[in-house]
Amino acid sequence: MADRRTYRTIGLLDIGTSKTVAAVIVAEHVAGVPRPLLRLAGLGMQRSKGVKAGVLTDLDEAETVVRGVIANAEKAAGISVGGFTLSVSAGRISSVHCTARADIESGSVTQDDLDRLMSAGESYAERNGRTLLHLNHLGYELDGATGVRDPLGLSARRMSAGLHAVTADEAPLRNLLVLVDRCYASCEGLVAAPYASALAATTPEERQFGVTCIDFGAGTTSIALFADGRFTGTEVIPVGSQHITYDIAKALQTPLAEAERIKTLYGTLFNAQSDEHESFSYPIAGEEDDGGYETSKARLTEIIRPRVHQILGLVRERLALNAASRYVGEKIVLTGGASQLIGLPEFVANEFGRSVRIGRPSDLPGLNASLSGPQLATLSGLAIVAARGDGELSMARGRKTVTQGYLGRVGTWLKRGF
Repeated sequence: MADRRTYRTIGLLDIGTSKTVAAVIVAEHVAGVPRPLLRLAGLGMQRSKGVKAGVLTDLDEAETVVRGVIANAEKAAGISVGGFTLSVSAGRISSVHCTARADIESGSVTQDDLDRLMSAGESYAERNGRTLLHLNHLGYELDGATGVRDPLGLSARRMSAGLHAVTADEAPLRNLLVLVDRCYASCEGLVAAPYASALAATTPEERQFGVTCIDFGAGTTSIALFADGRFTGTEVIPVGSQHITYDIAKALQTPLAEAERIKTLYGTLFNAQSDEHESFSYPIAGEEDDGGYETSKARLTEIIRPRVHQILGLVRERLALNAASRYVGEKIVLTGGASQLIGLPEFVANEFGRSVRIGRPSDLPGLNASLSGPQLATLSGLAIVAARGDGELSMARGRKTVTQGYLGRVGTWLKRGF
């Protein structure tokens, strides 16, 4: 008997500080296979404009870029998608932990009882004008008995659930959806960028045993925490590798484009003796001579290291304030474009005293090898989340309208049980 196969086309959109990427993914669902097979059908990528630290600063400039990448992706795929799953890194994303309780009137736990707990968690997370992006349970307790993973159908008089919510400020999300609407596209769902990149960069075993994923982006550095196979915490710090580029440009008095080139070609956190004698040339901003100045790799390392140390210090502070960090184990996985800075894993391992590795997402069939790697971790994670189609992410029901326009129409996705 032939395998029953169904195909679904998915649009993805990742608007970052340094680059904007749109992709068309084909998800192949095979009967009896739990996860769909993913294939990249089309990709569009351009340098971002009108975006700073994940926040839109110029709608017109951003619209031009987003229109371009969507058009390129759909042209390469040969189909028009229309609806896209978006990554979100703006809006002061943060985690909220709470406990919801309910009496079980029927004597055994029903789906309605579980829905009541989640609804209570939604209301708690959305206080103070915050918008809910994800909501997942961490564990259940029945009549005082802890460690219950799936209470459905079990007998109990009272149930409580530990919940983890990811929230963001409303205005940046509304602006993001306005941008998508201006590009004649629709939003199929919003996914927190730290969660997406961590899904792509870490393994199921690491998430089960506990792991901290740090995504070094251009405008932000994000953190995602996992323990016991569940998403337990996230933080976004508005400092990234672009600040390293600014430091190089300022110290060497060179244009930003040249500073980015220098960082990419010569940047390192290692202190090697030979670096004192290895030099490179560069132009000075405002001067006609294109390569009349030189400096050593050792000096470049001296420029880079303080900023990386500062970023890791901010990461340490956020982890100390997040209660979930106590349960995530000793493993750290680095991802994002800046994670490829030479010597960064060793530098992070020395700073935190933990085991560190670079997380490289599994390559999507159809993706050029030169484009794969940590720099597209968020896009790969978006593909994983959007392709599930198993109800794990669903539109919020019965919630108050966040705005009269876009957020009210799109709703907010709830994370219901990673």
